Amino acid sequence: MNESRLAGRLAFLREAERLKSVLRSGFTSSGRPESTAEHSWRLALMALVFADELPGLDLARVLKLCIVHDLGEAIHGDIPAIHQHAHPGKSAQEREDLHILARDLDPLLRAEIIALWDEYEAAATPEAQAVKAFDKLETILQHNQGDNPPGFDYAFNLGYGRKHTATAPLFVRLREMVDAETSRRQQGAAPIRRGS
Repeated sequence: MNESRLAGRLAFLREAERLKSVLRSGFTSSGRPESTAEHSWRLALMALVFADELPGLDLARVLKLCIVHDLGEAIHGDIPAIHQHAHPGKSAQEREDLHILARDLDPLLRAEIIALWDEYEAAATPEAQAVKAFDKLETILQHNQGDNPPGFDYAFNLGYGRKHTATAPLFVRLREMVDAETSRRQQGAAPIRRGS
């Protein structure tokens, strides 16, 4: 047991805790802003729940990608998808921030986490492509379930992430289902509650 390595990993976990305070543009069903950590948790849960519908994928790798995909937001925060066009350096900033966040990790673990983030960002593998699709679907699911403020832009969701959710029949079908929910919310329906 290497005390220095253990201390570095604890330091990394302390830094990563920042993600719990990074707020996203969506709201929970109770009406409070959702954190990026909460999004990442449900993204991982979503991947686990639908794993049997995606045979051939490495579930452990999928879960790792879910966990690290937004770690780079821990320092400079989340940029809502609707505003990302105005921030062309978003990806580079998140990667730089991930390097800062992981600075205390032992080199092999730091390299693994950064490689996972790069894999996700590039959608370089079937696992990363699946996580990209789930990421978009989880965001839309939360927007439909959230107790959002008046004027919330549901129309944006109808086009959001389409190229990522068109990569497998499961994602296409889930997309159809959440798009139907989005259309109902756009027309003024109440939030989608548990089990609805």
